[in-house]
Amino acid sequence: MRFLETFFNGQVILNYLPDLVHAMGVTLGLAAATIVTGILCGAALACLRVAGLKVVNFFIIVFADIMRALPPLVLIMILFFGMSSLGLNLSGWTVIYIVLSLVLAAFSEEIFWGGLTSIPAGQWEAGRATGLSRAQTLFHITFPQAARRGIPPLVNRVLATTKLTALGSVIGVKEILSVSSSAQSFSGSATPLTMAAIAYLIIFIPAVILSHWIERRYHFAT
Repeated sequence: MRFLETFFNGQVILNYLPDLVHAMGVTLGLAAATIVTGILCGAALACLRVAGLKVVNFFIIVFADIMRALPPLVLIMILFFGMSSLGLNLSGWTVIYIVLSLVLAAFSEEIFWGGLTSIPAGQWEAGRATGLSRAQTLFHITFPQAARRGIPPLVNRVLATTKLTALGSVIGVKEILSVSSSAQSFSGSATPLTMAAIAYLIIFIPAVILSHWIERRYHFAT
C-alpha cells in the first residue's frame, strides 16, 4: 500500500493530470518543430556541399563538427543566458527549438552527405547524359536514393534528439519533465514523476515501434 500511495497516489494524479497533458502537448509540438526544421536544414546543407565550393563546404563541416561535439545543454545555457546579457531575451521554448534544430541539422547533414557520397558516379553521369543539369540530377536522381539510404540512421537520430526536449526543464519550458518536477515539489509525492515516465512511454513506445518498422523496410529496400 505504501508503494502505491507513493508512486500512484490517486488524488495527486487527478490534481496534476491536466497540467501533464498540456505538457505532453508542449513536448510533442517542440519535437515536431525541431524534427521538421532539423531535417530540412540538414538536407539543404548536404545538397549545398554538392556544389563543391571549398569555402562553403569548410563552414558546413565546421558547423556540423561543432554541433555534434558540444553537449546540447552547453549550447542551451550559452544561448539562454548569454543572449540575455546582450539584451536579446529569447524564451525557453525558442532556445530549445533553435539548439535542438541545429543539432539535428548537423547530424542530418552528415547522414544525407554520407548517402550522397555512396551513390555511384555512374548515376551522376547517366543523369547528365540525358540532358539534366547537375542540380536536376541531384534532386531527381541522386538525392532521393541518398535519402532512402539515410532513413534508418536518421530515424534513430530523430528519436535521440526528440528525447532531449527534456532539457527544457533547465530553463523553464513547461514540458513533461519540468511540469512533473514542479508537481513533485509541491505535492511531496513521487507520483508526478511516475506520471512523467508513463507520459514518455506513451509518446516514445509507438515512435520506437515505428522506427523499427521503418528500419526493417528500408534495410531490405536498399
